[in-house]
Amino acid sequence: MKVIFAGPTFHGATLLPAAGYELRPPARQGDFFQAVDDGANVIGLIDGVYEYVPSIWHKEILFGLAQGVQVFGAASMGALRAAECAAFGMVGIGRICDDYVSGALEDDAEVAQSHAPAELGFLPLSEPLVNVRATIAHCLLLGCITGAEHDRLLETAKAIFFKYRTYKLLVQSCISDDKRASGVLAALRTNSVNQKLLDARLLVDAVVKASDRRLVPSFDWTFEATSFWNAAFPSSR
Repeated sequence: MKVIFAGPTFHGATLLPAAGYELRPPARQGDFFQAVDDGANVIGLIDGVYEYVPSIWHKEILFGLAQGVQVFGAASMGALRAAECAAFGMVGIGRICDDYVSGALEDDAEVAQSHAPAELGFLPLSEPLVNVRATIAHCLLLGCITGAEHDRLLETAKAIFFKYRTYKLLVQSCISDDKRASGVLAALRTNSVNQKLLDARLLVDAVVKASDRRLVPSFDWTFEATSFWNAAFPSSR
């Protein structure tokens, strides 16, 4: 059994039929453990929820790894957890995770994104900073914006709270000339780079290609079930 946790990152994307994996909503605390308990042999983490509910617990991932589950992470919450748990055997995939591992990215807010609930298909309502970075870099390479505009756009994007960050607000906030602002906005929208989605597709490929079986753990660490863990997940005993 294979499981992938995803939501807003895949909104509007055309995916191949879920061949051999089950697509579940963004993970919150307890969901990863439940997947392991359900018998998942391979788990791909892309999106996770936070802010209003507890986010996926690192110890859940360690528990899965200790059970021989193959665990992959990319794009959003998955990239964060993969970078944090790489030393314990979680496999990070894609540019965003690589940037967290290297230290090029440090802030969790880089991947934060506001979105609608499941009933509306997790419709994205804001632009994550990792996508803005990739988009303005691409536009600079294409000659659609100047180096100075790139730098202003990036600094402004960093300053906008993740829930309100859109390309329209971004351009309005740092380019005063209406004609130029209109041109830059059109360029950003036309040449937008969805780095999250690019990385997420790589994770799906990895999950599909992974053998549907648990591996024999070969780590130099052992999972310890603390009293808090046992209280949170009594069925793991």
